[in-house]
Amino acid sequence: MSYKLIIIGGSAGSFQIVNQILSKLPQDFEIPIIVVLHRLKHIRHGFVEALSQKSILPVIEPEDKTLIKPGYVYLAPANYHLFIEVNGRFALSTEVPVNHSRPAIDLSFKTAANCFREKAVGIILSGANKDGAEGLKAIKQMGGLTIAQNPIEAQIPVMPRTAIDRVGQVDHILSGIEISNFLNSL
Repeated sequence: MSYKLIIIGGSAGSFQIVNQILSKLPQDFEIPIIVVLHRLKHIRHGFVEALSQKSILPVIEPEDKTLIKPGYVYLAPANYHLFIEVNGRFALSTEVPVNHSRPAIDLSFKTAANCFREKAVGIILSGANKDGAEGLKAIKQMGGLTIAQNPIEAQIPVMPRTAIDRVGQVDHILSGIEISNFLNSL
């Protein structure tokens, strides 16, 4: 299968594993990666710089209507929902929080599922709420590949455990290093 998009969602306890995953990807990794992390809305700087220290791939916060390109890591901006449009561009929104979050992982994952269908890979990492479970389910229903961080390894297992329970049959339950290895095998 030739995947066209990887989307990663996480909350509390996920920043370190995102760094670990990105640090293991080679410079010629072509599949665009979207990272949707719950962040404090008033802290707008520092995340891109911190991820860029470990990632060989360029990390950027997209603006409204930014085109999704191969070989980039896109970090959802603080206090904005991040949608993916059918034309392969991002749309940012300040609509009400979903699951007490903006950006909401579910919204980003659902639009990724609608646009990329079986060509999408969805990954849920550590977190303390249920955000991302319905979005991962949407990716699965559209034929995409679903991965949850092993709840035993997650700093806060609620988010991956909820995703595993809601999706029904997550394709893979993996540790951080296994996620990195798996992505490199794509």
